[in-house]
Amino acid sequence: MKVIIWVAEGTWEAAVDAARDLVPAEADLTLLHVTDDKVAAAAHHAYTGLLGRGRRERDPGVRLEALSQAAAAELLEAAAERLGRDAAGQARHGRVEHEVVRAAEGADLLICARDGASDRLGPRSLAPPTRFVVDHAPCRVLLVWPEPAPGLDSLPPSPPSPPPPH
Repeated sequence: MKVIIWVAEGTWEAAVDAARDLVPAEADLTLLHVTDDKVAAAAHHAYTGLLGRGRRERDPGVRLEALSQAAAAELLEAAAERLGRDAAGQARHGRVEHEVVRAAEGADLLICARDGASDRLGPRSLAPPTRFVVDHAPCRVLLVWPEPAPGLDSLPPSPPSPPPPH
């Protein structure tokens, strides 16, 4: 069994805990982190917008890329320690939701955590990238709450019944 554990900032602990508690010991585990390139690219493009007068060593985009890579490595290391068993680490970069779906190709299970509104049940408990992953993953998806799930009283009311025909 091949299992991908999506290690995302803010919710990774819940995904790792679910894998540790629910996935068989003989499973092939991969801890996946994806860095979104948008911030570093924006800094780089803003800097190069100086009509080419900037020097590469001063480009803040280069520094942000290095910081992002270091943060991803630290996060994957913390996830591996929390998991407490052998797992490969995979750091990708690009459009997060697309990279997660690509990484799940050939996997039997993708484990991820909800990352939206945590005060009620419903579709807003998923941020748009996570919703995309859930909708497009080419394998089974285990979706976990990062904290205890809200109660059933958080469900929206049922829509009103249509009026009876005359």
